[in-house]
Amino acid sequence: MKLSRLAQLGTVAAVASLTLAGCAGPSGSGDAAGSTPSSTSSDVAFTIDPNLSGTITAGGSSAQANAQAAWTSAYNAQAKGVTINYDKSQGSGGGVTNFLSGAYDFAGSDSPLNADQTAQSKALCTEGGVNIPVYLDGVAIIFNIPGVTSLKLSGETIAKIFALQITDWSDPAITKDNGTALAAGAITTVARSDGSGTTQNFTNYLAATQSSVWTKPAGKDWPIEGNVSKQKGGSGVVEAVKAGSGTIGYADHSAIGSLNAASIIQDGTAIAYSPEAVTATFAAAAVDASNGVAGDLSKKFDYSKLTAETYPIPLVSYAITCTTFKDAKQSELVKSYLGFVTSTLGQQVAAKNAGSAPLPDSVLSAAAETLASIK
Repeated sequence: MKLSRLAQLGTVAAVASLTLAGCAGPSGSGDAAGSTPSSTSSDVAFTIDPNLSGTITAGGSSAQANAQAAWTSAYNAQAKGVTINYDKSQGSGGGVTNFLSGAYDFAGSDSPLNADQTAQSKALCTEGGVNIPVYLDGVAIIFNIPGVTSLKLSGETIAKIFALQITDWSDPAITKDNGTALAAGAITTVARSDGSGTTQNFTNYLAATQSSVWTKPAGKDWPIEGNVSKQKGGSGVVEAVKAGSGTIGYADHSAIGSLNAASIIQDGTAIAYSPEAVTATFAAAAVDASNGVAGDLSKKFDYSKLTAETYPIPLVSYAITCTTFKDAKQSELVKSYLGFVTSTLGQQVAAKNAGSAPLPDSVLSAAAETLASIK
């Protein structure tokens, strides 16, 4: 017997109201992260079958880690017989590699499969792998500067810092952005050492908006060599920035903990991260970028559409899975879990516990159609 909509709402709302053990809450996540899930007429609903049992093996994106922990706890409140193992240590690159090898039921990735990976996925998935958006957040520019808690940076200044063209905090460009001079001190940039979807999203922004400074192509691997501290995983970047002095790095906003994040100047306005600002970015600039597999929901951002109300470095993260499973039971488990994740309630659970921005109902409805077609 499946739970009624009212029972589902009550159970998930109760779970979502908790501070989940093991989930480090985001810094400055605002009212949206603390709200209690509630039902509206526009909800994209999903009913969990409490009789399901089995194990889902997945992993990848460390940006999704807090959300995955929250989703797992909320899902298991109803489907107690399902074990969900999500390995965040792999990063997006490792998650995709393990998915394509057949080791994972789905991969978490902050960028969709590229053309070569989509072609590879046909050996595993017959029709090919599909990218389903599950998580919307932003790449935070985190810093640790003695005596500084507030920092404003333009896109050009960010590009020059990470390209190692600006190497001291007293640089005139930083002074101009902030309206006051910072104390002199060497800048140490911190970047990912592993293949990372967060790196992909950050370099997408740099390559698209600051091409005169950032001449490297966008990609999952950090392209700058030299005086760069390279760390594995988003947590590695966060810890290195926290442990250093004069450090600056990038990480998914949900992972930054107590670290300060810069406001990014867009069209003359300094925009701090907020779920509302990222939602505005998605509404203004997200465009379809299907990989050609039926049901694929890949997105890309048209950065020329950014405004003074949008957070300039958005991050959309995906669940990448097959359109056809060899095991019908495994297909049912994955469809159920991802169906909850991409429901309105699932998105509210992530917003509360990871500070993310809920995906629009149009995307959630499209995800439901894709999941329904998986065999």
